[in-house]
Amino acid sequence: MPMTMSRARVARRIATAAAFGGGGVGLLGVATVGVLLTEVRLARRTVGGSSDIPPCADGRYGAAFGHRTDRPPLRLGFLGDSTAAGQGVHRASQTPGALLASGLAALSELPVDFRNVALPGAQSDDLERQVELMLAAGTEGPDVCVIMIGANDVTHRMPPAQSVRHLSEAVRRLRAAGCEVVVGTCPDLGSVEPVYQPLRWVARRLSRQLAAAQTIGVIESGGRTVSLGDLLGPEFEARPRELFGPDNYHPSAEGYATAAMAVLPTLCASLGLWPEEERPEPARGEGILPVEQAAAEAASEGGTEVTASRAPWALLKHRRRRQLPAAETTDPSSVTP
Repeated sequence: MPMTMSRARVARRIATAAAFGGGGVGLLGVATVGVLLTEVRLARRTVGGSSDIPPCADGRYGAAFGHRTDRPPLRLGFLGDSTAAGQGVHRASQTPGALLASGLAALSELPVDFRNVALPGAQSDDLERQVELMLAAGTEGPDVCVIMIGANDVTHRMPPAQSVRHLSEAVRRLRAAGCEVVVGTCPDLGSVEPVYQPLRWVARRLSRQLAAAQTIGVIESGGRTVSLGDLLGPEFEARPRELFGPDNYHPSAEGYATAAMAVLPTLCASLGLWPEEERPEPARGEGILPVEQAAAEAASEGGTEVTASRAPWALLKHRRRRQLPAAETTDPSSVTP
């Protein structure tokens, strides 16, 4: 509990600085950041990374449902970095966007038109450009968007308040356009293999601090969050050969499926499609908490959803996951602008 409260205070400071245009070099100080950057460079040489272009998964999912209803298809958008783009896998059906589009189609029994504007290597300051693409004139805006961002902000030393400010602005613009928004918060960079101390400890701390601050900014901008860090961290550490891809940095197909299963309930709940009530179940560790406390607890417990309640409170939920259906082959030309 003391660690959670400390993280809550730090997250609130970052979010407040973001709201008022603050920056700062970071919460660990210049010397520690210098060590982090040195270790990051060494780790990048070892890990390697992938220069492959992610497979394009844009298209229509659940097309068969269109023959059973006259309701229009749902529109799902994806924004963010290489994880959102699906880098590290070679089939479109293995990307998180395709998995979530298929899951959303199955739960809604409606076709889903999917569009991804995420960019590998993107930091949060690229979200403005991505939102412009998603809301471009002449295109039909999305019903719901998923954003996955933050890892490159940590490794490239973007001040956390600046990172949260860019993300919050993106969420506000999408919400103003009538779009629901779900953010998968910063992943646990301490789980990347092979990454050693002191980078592992520093990366984990920075990742969780940013994830908690992202949650506050997103909730106060009208979106929902799902914590991915602690969910994927222990699982990736325990089973790196299965959940990391060939470059030892991006998730494998199974790793993306793990993340997608965590996001799907919140994605569907944002559209009123999930069969659970929007109220806490205390027996499952859920509750209505001050937003910064909910954000800190979510950063420590993966797969946790945080959504707004009456300000300054937030609802912390652990939604029950379902197995994802296999993503069908899509035809990008089937999506109408």
